[in-house]
Amino acid sequence: MCPRCQSLIDTGAVEEREVDIMKVLIELEESEGVQLLKKATYYKTYFIDNDMVIIVMDLGVGTSVPIFTRYARQVEQKLREKLGTRVKIIPKASDVRGLATHLLYPARVLGVNTLWLPDGSIEYVVRIPRRDEERLGKAKELYERILTELLGKRTRIKSGY
Repeated sequence: MCPRCQSLIDTGAVEEREVDIMKVLIELEESEGVQLLKKATYYKTYFIDNDMVIIVMDLGVGTSVPIFTRYARQVEQKLREKLGTRVKIIPKASDVRGLATHLLYPARVLGVNTLWLPDGSIEYVVRIPRRDEERLGKAKELYERILTELLGKRTRIKSGY
C-alpha cells in the first residue's frame, strides 16, 4: 500500500477488513464491468456481527430512495456473491431520518424522536407505520443494532402509528 493508505490503517481511520471490501469493489469495476462503480464514492464499511456488511457510499445516482435502492441492489448482489455475506449499501446521510429511510426501505419512516435522558445521554426512536412492521419482520432487532452502530447512539424502532 502507499504510505497515505497505510497511515489511514495505522491510525484506525480505516480497518483492515475495509481494505478487502475496497479491493472487491475495484475488482467489480475493472474485471466485471460494473459501470455504476466508476462514478461511486466510498465512505465507510460497518461490520454487523459476522453476517452483515453495511457499506456507506454514493453511487452517483442521487439519493431518491427507490432509485438509489434499484441501483444499489445490483452491486449488493455481486458483493454478496464475492464476500459470502449479506450486504446492504446506503448513501451517506447527514440526518437520522435520511439514514433510517434508506436502511429500512421499503418500510416507511414517519419520523424520528430524540429522547434526552436524565443521565445526559441521547436515544433515538424511529417511528414506522404498524402495517410496515411486517416488512421488517424478525430483522427489526438487527436494524436497531445497525442504526445504533451507525449513529453512535442507542436507537429503537417503534411501530403502531
